[in-house]
Amino acid sequence: MKSTQKKYKNIDEYISGFPKDIQLILQKIRETINKAAPKAEEVIGYNMPAFKQNNVLVYFAAFKKHIGFFPTTKPILVFKNELTGYNTSKGTIQFPLDKKIPLRLISKITKFREKEYSDKSKMKIKSKR
Repeated sequence: MKSTQKKYKNIDEYISGFPKDIQLILQKIRETINKAAPKAEEVIGYNMPAFKQNNVLVYFAAFKKHIGFFPTTKPILVFKNELTGYNTSKGTIQFPLDKKIPLRLISKITKFREKEYSDKSKMKIKSKR
């Protein structure tokens, strides 16, 4: 069976497929992540917007009633006190569309992910010496 879901080429194309109010939210999230991880490259992964710096730092996507933010497992554990009130799972946070999107928290988590990869890269360089 063929999938009828559109395959996105870039984040602009992804965002443009949503109603204007959702586009504004997605664009704010995009800008927040760009500011938090200025060296990260915008990519599409799993047909969702993602930011990559060697490896993917975070993904995000719009759903019917929420924005899914996918920072992997560790940030969800580290920021668990700030995530009370949001549905979370192993590597996912759901931000309901009927509430203000916590851009500051998205920024903090993205910076955490960037530092996490930066620290791993430094460790690899040291171990090669």
